[in-house]
Amino acid sequence: MASSLVSPSPTSSFISNKKDLGFSAFPSTSQVAIRKCKKQVSKQIVSVMAPQQSERKPATTGSVKTGMTMTEKILARASEKPQLSPGDNVWVNVDILMTHDVCGPGSIGIFKKEFGENAKVWDREKIVIIPDHYIFTSDERANRNVDILRDFCKEENIKYFYDIKDLSNFKANPDYKGVCHVALAQEGHCRPGEVLLGTDSHTCTAGAFGQFATGIGNTDAGFVLGTGKLLLKVPPTLRFVMDGEMPHYLLAKDLILQIIGEISVAGATYKSMEFVGTTVESLNMEERMTLCNMVVEAGGKNGVVPADSTTFKYLEDKTSVPYEPVYSDAQASFLSEYRFDISKLEPLVAKPHSPDNRALARECKDVKIDRVYIGSCTGGKTEDFLAAAKVFLASGKKVKVPTFLVPATQKVWLDIYTLPVPGAGGKTCSQIFEEAGCDTPASPSCGACLGGPKDTYARMNEPKVCVSTTNRNFPGRMGHKEGQIYLASPYTAAASALTGYVTDPREFLL
Repeated sequence: MASSLVSPSPTSSFISNKKDLGFSAFPSTSQVAIRKCKKQVSKQIVSVMAPQQSERKPATTGSVKTGMTMTEKILARASEKPQLSPGDNVWVNVDILMTHDVCGPGSIGIFKKEFGENAKVWDREKIVIIPDHYIFTSDERANRNVDILRDFCKEENIKYFYDIKDLSNFKANPDYKGVCHVALAQEGHCRPGEVLLGTDSHTCTAGAFGQFATGIGNTDAGFVLGTGKLLLKVPPTLRFVMDGEMPHYLLAKDLILQIIGEISVAGATYKSMEFVGTTVESLNMEERMTLCNMVVEAGGKNGVVPADSTTFKYLEDKTSVPYEPVYSDAQASFLSEYRFDISKLEPLVAKPHSPDNRALARECKDVKIDRVYIGSCTGGKTEDFLAAAKVFLASGKKVKVPTFLVPATQKVWLDIYTLPVPGAGGKTCSQIFEEAGCDTPASPSCGACLGGPKDTYARMNEPKVCVSTTNRNFPGRMGHKEGQIYLASPYTAAASALTGYVTDPREFLL
């Protein structure tokens, strides 16, 4: 196995590698309280009290008596509390509320019903509205949803509404972005230490920036629209330590599939999942987004990665809003800890019909497929397409099944056509995809990830077998209820497209 569930060892060894794990400074201690956890962790540091005579810089959330995790610290700051523990219920001040064309109309309806037809939102500059799910369709009801968003944003003078009017040519809409979770990051709405809520379960993607980000329902969103606050229960934290050099044939999708396979789709129910370790530190921001994106597939309330120089560099040209990152205290209490030696991990897939139905890609080499889909908030980012192009370039072959490419955002679409692929002699992704026989990259949107109206590009209207870089493979997820979806990394998806079978990318990435 490439992982293990461990109990924190005695204090001295537990903190010896605190810098590698992204912990904050560990104060000198005179008392260490250790208790037995009811779960699988047998020993856990609960609190560390600093000597009265020692001086230390006050924490941003006030006088702290017990160590807190990142999630606890963010919620403490947002609720103006000096200390929080798992299970506490607190009113938090929301920094950003995001909604889209699927849930936006319902949230708006609740807001108007409860606060009044002429009520004003709590802060027009903290609401981000992004049409992205059912956009390029002739379905009148889907189109009407976007009209409702547009009318509301005009009424409320919402600052960040990424509108689309011309569906025949997305490039004619300079404001249109695409998939909300990727657009939020690209447009600078994701900032360390903040609270971001969205009417979409994959809002947890933004945890890659060291913030608390989670999905909420329409009723909660309607309340936030009017008040800027929400009552939240503080989740306990599971800690995932990933160390070791990342093999050249793995991507973050393999890491999160490994974790979900390890703990199951219910293993993190209403828990925070914190990712640390040298492997995590080596990931770029888009790969960290992939990691956090699928925590909800394990039932997680939120996923979070400590902000570091990679985070700060990404944000340099994206936001001028000041932010203050937080980090888990060395004496913070974690419900459980999992350790992974990533250097020993192999490419993975999640077989139908559950994200935790984990298998090695090479174990599925006899599974014949009908199509490949590369896109979504999970697998439709620039780095995902660069990875797929790398496999196609290395093979020099053409795909054997229809291969659909759906960029997450307008910026990703532009990158596909302009960024040179490393080692490709100046060729772009689009050139490599064309040479490999893939479909022309489609208009940016969620596309067929959620199925959508029947005329949605690449929707599974027949019971096909698909290898997909998306996040869910439940029956009917991409359209037909008898369709079979194998979740995989862009490497594995591209390799599978070249053979017509589920394929380990090492076949092409020597």
